[in-house]
Amino acid sequence: MVIFWSIEKMNYLVVTIKQWNLEVYEKYISKLEGNWSLITDKEDLTLKNIRKINPRYIFFPHWSWIVPKEITDNYDCVCVHMTDLPYGRGGSPLQNLIIKGHKVTKLTALKMTQELDTGDVYHKVCLGLSGSAQEIFIDGAYKAYELIKFIIENEPQPHPQEGKVVTFNRRKPSQSEIPKDITIDKFYDYIRMLDANTYPAAYINYGEFRLLCKKAKLEGDKLTMEVEVKKNE
Repeated sequence: MVIFWSIEKMNYLVVTIKQWNLEVYEKYISKLEGNWSLITDKEDLTLKNIRKINPRYIFFPHWSWIVPKEITDNYDCVCVHMTDLPYGRGGSPLQNLIIKGHKVTKLTALKMTQELDTGDVYHKVCLGLSGSAQEIFIDGAYKAYELIKFIIENEPQPHPQEGKVVTFNRRKPSQSEIPKDITIDKFYDYIRMLDANTYPAAYINYGEFRLLCKKAKLEGDKLTMEVEVKKNE
């Protein structure tokens, strides 16, 4: 899907696939000053379509594919990453942060390049990591709006990343199995860090069955959750 306008104002483009970002776009971003367009399908992210929009910035609050070089070379593409870069370059930032015990992070708006998460930084905002992945992603979508608003209002000059580079590995669905012999806090973390729409739920294998764990709550030393039982494939 491609939506664009033809009013003579500064043009901006948002490219995203996640429902939480789409809701924030409709509610807030599209009402910011300027002429806003939206792309939600990777097949529509072409140089031809971008030229029709002619955006000052292209914002990627959540995107899962490599953006063509012809686009990143010719337009100011800004992606949003869920770590305080250069700490946490790479995949599955939320899950890696929670596994490592982080309670807060910084959402980084950076210039998109062909090398993953290495671009210059426009701005950062703090983001708490409590609650389920779904809740954190929704909060992150509103924080991404703050970043976008700051950038279009101030047009900051991006600066090189500073600090020690730490790279995260993208997690695989097979890593969603809850480990044995862990604390109740870690048990809770494994469930909540994967509890979001379209994400593979944390699970426990029990004989021929798989127990999918969601909606966990931790109160003191008591952990409650919803469990869905499926037969192992």
